[in-house]
This record gives sequence, C-alpha cells and structure tokens, in this order.
Amino acid sequence: MSAALRHRAEGDGGVAVPRAEVPPGGMSGFEKHQRQLLERAGMPFDDTDGIVPPLPKAWQFLCLAEISNFAALRRHLGRSRADRLPIDVSDRIDASLADARISVVGRNIVEVAFEGDSLTDLAAALGCLTADFDLPLDLDGEQHRLEMHFGAAAAPLGNAEDVRLAEEAESALEQARTEAHAVIRDLSAGTPAFDRLTLTRELPGAIKNGEMFLQYQPKVHVRRQEIASAEALVRWQHPTRGLILPGDFITVAEEAREISALTLWTLDQVISDQRLLAQDGNDLTIFINISGQLLADVRFVKLACSKVSESGAKIGFEITETSVIRDPQSAIFNLQAFADVGITIAIDDYGAGLSSLAYLKQLPAKELKIDKMFVLQLTSSNRDPLIVRSTIDLAHALEMEVTAEGVETQAAMALLSVMGCDMVQGYLISRPVSIDAFRQFLRDDKARTPEDPGHAMFRRPASFWKSA
Repeated sequence: MSAALRHRAEGDGGVAVPRAEVPPGGMSGFEKHQRQLLERAGMPFDDTDGIVPPLPKAWQFLCLAEISNFAALRRHLGRSRADRLPIDVSDRIDASLADARISVVGRNIVEVAFEGDSLTDLAAALGCLTADFDLPLDLDGEQHRLEMHFGAAAAPLGNAEDVRLAEEAESALEQARTEAHAVIRDLSAGTPAFDRLTLTRELPGAIKNGEMFLQYQPKVHVRRQEIASAEALVRWQHPTRGLILPGDFITVAEEAREISALTLWTLDQVISDQRLLAQDGNDLTIFINISGQLLADVRFVKLACSKVSESGAKIGFEITETSVIRDPQSAIFNLQAFADVGITIAIDDYGAGLSSLAYLKQLPAKELKIDKMFVLQLTSSNRDPLIVRSTIDLAHALEMEVTAEGVETQAAMALLSVMGCDMVQGYLISRPVSIDAFRQFLRDDKARTPEDPGHAMFRRPASFWKSA
C-alpha cells in the first residue's frame, strides 16, 4: 500500500515534529518566497509585521517529500543515523512551513499537510523547499546534500476526500521521480478519465461483477478510549481504470437510478462483515451512507428494514441534513421506520449544508457528525472552535452523541475532548481499511497493555499499513 495512505498518528506510524520558532519581526523562508511571488504579481504585502495578513484558507494541500539518495547516504552514514534522516528533513521543512502538519510516513518519505488561500501558495511552498534542500545539511559535523523529490496534490477545502488527495500526491511523487522536478496535481480540474457517460454505462455491471468493495474506518469513544463503531465506505476497483472513489460514482449512481442496487449490495456485505466482527467478540455497529433519494424510495425502505431485522446485525444509517430537507415528510416517516427495526440513525456532515433546527428536532437520530471542514482547522481558527462547541452542546441537548470527522492531530483530539465531544473519526485513528485489516486492528486494540492504555490504538507499525 502507498506510503501516503499510512497511519497519520503521532507515534510509530507517524512521527509528529515540533514547531520551529520564527524570530520576532522575522519571516520564514516560505513567507519570503511568498512575498516575492506577490510582489511580482503586483499584489499588496503587509510590511507592518513582516507576514501576509491572515485570510480564511480555501485550499488544502498534501505534499510528499522523498529522500531520493537515501540508499547512498545509508551506506555512508550507517543504518542507525540514516534512519533519523526523515526527522532532519522534517525539521528543515518545519523551519519554512511553520503551520504545516508534518509526519514521517516511511523510511525515506515525509508527508506535509497544510492549507492556503490559493494554488499559488503550494507552488510557493514547493519552490521554497526546493531551494532549501539545494543547501547541504549538517549531519554530525559533516555536510551532506539530500536529493529530494516532491509530489503534491491540491484541492479546494472540503471538495476532495482524504484518500483521493493522498492517492494523487502519491501519483505526483511517482511522476516527480521520473521528471526530476516537483509535481503538483490540481484536483479542482477534475479527472477526465472518469467521464460520466462511461461510468453510467459500466456501473450496473460493476455491481454484479464484484468490482465494488468496502473499507472500514473506526470511530473511537473519547472518554472510554475504545472503538465504539465504524463507517463502511464503498470503493470501485475498475479493471482498467484502477481505484475509483465515491466522489466520482455516487452521483452517477443516483442519476442512473442504480443507487438502490448499490446500497442494497453494500448493506448485504456490511451485514456479513458485522457478523464476522461479532464472532471475533467485537459486536460493533457498522454505519453505511444512505442517499437522500432512498429516503423516499418505499421499495428500498422495505427491503432494508427486512434485511436488517432478519439478520439481527447492528447496523446504522448515516444521512445528510440536506437529504431530509428535499422531502421532509417522507424522510422523517421512513427514518422512523428504520429506527423501529433497530437501525441507528446518524446525521452526517452536519454544518456543511443548510442546517434546519425545525427538522433536526424531529429526526429519530442518536448521533450527529460534525463535518470535517470545521475540524481540520480547529486549532488554528478563531471561529471553528465556537461552531464546534455550540454544535456539541446543541446535540447533547437533543440527546444525541457527537462524532467529529477529520481528526488528524492529537491537538485537535485534546481540544474536542475538552469540549465534550463523544467520538472521533479520522486519520489519527486509522485510514479506511479492508475488513481483514480492521479485524486485525481490533485484535491489536484488545491486546493493549495496562502500561499503555491510552494511545495504543494510535500507533501502528508501517508493516500494518502496507498490508491493509
């Protein structure tokens, strides 16, 4: 499995790097480079404190930095010292990109995640990093030049799934190895290979031919520090195009009226997998996403209720607030039918659409999931913490538990814990993994020692993620 998709935790699977201090009145290398770009473009720059005035961030970036001459350096420095080279790389990157989240995701690869106002910010950052690594690095008194490859992906904030961003960054890194210069993939430009007409024609056969598969992402109960449930995420492994993510085919399935068949297939598979987990001693509720179209589909409602009640499996449905607003009378009636057969209802992506308290109080929901757009910048924004805290209080007043999506750092998790958030989901815990890898994840969690009860679930060796 690609290095970009490995664990983002602070620990064995991803090493968190401390932030470097910028001298008072000074500018980081990135800020200097950014200033030059702005001045060339004739844009204003605030000289009062030497930094660009803070603006709301609109883009998310993921960059992979690879030490291409790692093998040669290891022969010269020895294995022990060479294994610390990614930390040296992280320190140098941190000095230029003080607001970035930096993790070591492989023996010679460092991952850098940050946000910006435009795609120009990513180009400026890569230009700065390329210049920085043209200078030699002092390694125990000797000067060595690290030859670096940079591959990055960019997307408007909230417009691309984490998995897609990571896959594109990995693909950009592969291209950078060949072309010997930094490569950027702009996801806002779309993916021409995934034309809607072709996908519409191929989707029915994909469901019948077993090209669809599921991955599972666990949710952790913050106070109990244990896996509470999981979300099932559907993927399409196309025989020629490779992995196709939901963002590229779910709307196609809705338009082609195949969303019912796809969701019923997902439900059957989840019921089967939930039984496997229960046999392992992990009788967890597994959630699947339900399209707004299906909340008014009487046939689907009857079939889904029948499947769940006959199986006895613990199943949850995640629905978005906008799907209820489309046809509130039918949606509320059918959601109550789901709840009556024991299906747990969760409101997904809360805050991303037009929230309506009038409908919220009528829904038989037991869980509310805060959209990741409010969580990703939780520790660097002034407004997001207020929105998250008020949402948690509102949900608790309506007797719902709260899950925060997109949790990637220990700092965000600590703040959510203080705010009273019940559960967290995100790359800090685990990326989406196959059912076999998820079962192993749960076995490892059960094997935690009393000496390390709090953070064992956040630490996975690289070998685990390679096989996931």
